[in-house]
Amino acid sequence: MRSLIDILDLSTRELDELISVALDIADHPEKYWDKCAHKKLATLFFEPSTRTRLSFEAAMLELGGSVLGFSEANSSSAAKGESVADTAKTVSNYADIIAMRHPKEGAPQVAAAAATIPVINAGDGGHFHPTQTLADLLTIHREMGRLNNLTIGLCGDLKYGRTVHSLIAAMSRYEGIRFVLISPEELKLPSYVRYNSLDPKGIPYTEVTSLEQAMPELDVLYMTRIQRERFDDPAEYDRLKNSYVLDTAKMALAKEKMAVLHPLPRVNEISVAVDDDPRAAYFRQTLNGKYMRMALILKLLEEAKADPARREREEADVIEDVLYCENPRCISATEQELRHKFKCVNREKKIYRCVYCESKKTLM
Repeated sequence: MRSLIDILDLSTRELDELISVALDIADHPEKYWDKCAHKKLATLFFEPSTRTRLSFEAAMLELGGSVLGFSEANSSSAAKGESVADTAKTVSNYADIIAMRHPKEGAPQVAAAAATIPVINAGDGGHFHPTQTLADLLTIHREMGRLNNLTIGLCGDLKYGRTVHSLIAAMSRYEGIRFVLISPEELKLPSYVRYNSLDPKGIPYTEVTSLEQAMPELDVLYMTRIQRERFDDPAEYDRLKNSYVLDTAKMALAKEKMAVLHPLPRVNEISVAVDDDPRAAYFRQTLNGKYMRMALILKLLEEAKADPARREREEADVIEDVLYCENPRCISATEQELRHKFKCVNREKKIYRCVYCESKKTLM
């Protein structure tokens, strides 16, 4: 059974196919009104969401399907202590496909291993958010006319920003991509993202602290919110929350042909005065997200029909219950009887990373 946990679960050929279907949906919505008739999407949102949840629901409804689910953990059996795996097994009896958001990193992966229907990761803690990346890719394609030969600036919370991590992984597979990483020292891109996506392919990137310095060279600027919910220390959040604000003065430094993206919600990192700039693409981005989720739902349901067998994601070079993850945000910290799995990322130095949250450990 095919699920989508990480954007790298999709090849570039599949990404291009999804974009093609999404563009056709945008141009000819009537062709798709009954494609998912009598199918049900379960939205399991253990963490608050507006755009992602409503986008999934709108996507399924516009395909002729129906939606069931919950929008917060307190309204589910998780409040009684039910495991993610048990929830996924149960919901598999009621729906045809699941979209899950969860604060614990790796939770959708656990759900996919237990479910008998496709599972879509709608965001797991500060880890991955692949369907937001699908929205980002379609937006860049529609705004810039291509997905190659671009300089992409990523600004704000690069440490906890799951949308940033997924976008880097996806765009690193296209030709001529260069990244400018704009953040305070405390919110720099995690080393595992560099190790997995940038360094092995020799993708050029620079790290700067000044947004003004970076603006003139960018084709795409991806702004992010400093996320209160990812900080254990409120004082650290208060110190960093206003690190970057995009305003009309900074936009005046940018290229005439440029696109500003943001996964939303924004707080104050983009001035409302920027909304009227034709380069501001973030509200068009939300519409593109619906189209891409429609295309993805169609793809996964079609593949489930062709191959109904349930399979776990294959992980190469994995050891089980030898190392133990100490990340409190990892699903392995709370999930009942979950095997601790680590994949080898550097055999010479015996470096392993948790398959659920990417936390690093060394095998002694």
